[in-house]
Amino acid sequence: MEPHHLVSSHGRWYLLGWDLDRDDWRLYRADRMRPRIPLGPRFAPRTVPGGDVEDLVAARFKGADVNAWPCRGSVIVHLPARAVLPFAGDATVTAIDEHTCSLEAGSWSWGALAAWFGRFEAQLEVVGPAELTAAFATLADRYASAHRTGPTDAD
Repeated sequence: MEPHHLVSSHGRWYLLGWDLDRDDWRLYRADRMRPRIPLGPRFAPRTVPGGDVEDLVAARFKGADVNAWPCRGSVIVHLPARAVLPFAGDATVTAIDEHTCSLEAGSWSWGALAAWFGRFEAQLEVVGPAELTAAFATLADRYASAHRTGPTDAD
């Protein structure tokens, strides 16, 4: 491994380095690393893709090579934008009127994105894409099954 940069993210320290075995950039948790002797051969530092260490680290936490979520979708949330905005993270909130807003967000999978939208406990309308609509249907089936198999008031 060729170390490149020490970064802090998600409450931990990571070492960004080039993995010689995988021929790719990797993040290593600093608290799990142990020094080895000998230290290894000298190397010329590589250029980080895109030139920005923070963007590369953010992308890797998103499971991608670029700082963008692989799955992006949009819904209409039947809540005022002011109620959604404090919990939207890196999503985009746009007021439609005083009672509804649009919300565009991303995630590493369609199911995770649908579940993330569900956090607002409000009526939702899927704007798109079709993969997000399908993910909502899958979650609805999964939740309905959990409801049928869960404990009842008689238990």
